[in-house]
Amino acid sequence: MYAIVRCGGNQNRASVDDILTVDKLAGDVGSTVTLPAVLIVDGEKVITDSTELGGYEITAEILGPASGPKINMIHYKNKTGYRRRQGHRQKYTQVKITGIGTGKASASQKKKA
Repeated sequence: MYAIVRCGGNQNRASVDDILTVDKLAGDVGSTVTLPAVLIVDGEKVITDSTELGGYEITAEILGPASGPKINMIHYKNKTGYRRRQGHRQKYTQVKITGIGTGKASASQKKKA
């Protein structure tokens, strides 16, 4: 069983116990977040209807912050002496998927863990 979840403008494939790197989320390490599902595949059953997806929850635990690759940008204009260096490193959050299922099923999965 897996789900396609939306987080921060991106969509990721998520199964239970997967670790995803998503855009920065507000929350402490160890706290639980709920991610919205776009599609759920359970064996031969594929769920895409928004009314059915509303009953499903994808829960994840925040593992901690992560950083993307360093991006260096150089602005240069010929014959004028204009040079400018700029850098950027995107901030991400790593999450571990703890449960996929209806609200009742994911709650029972939390009790087992």
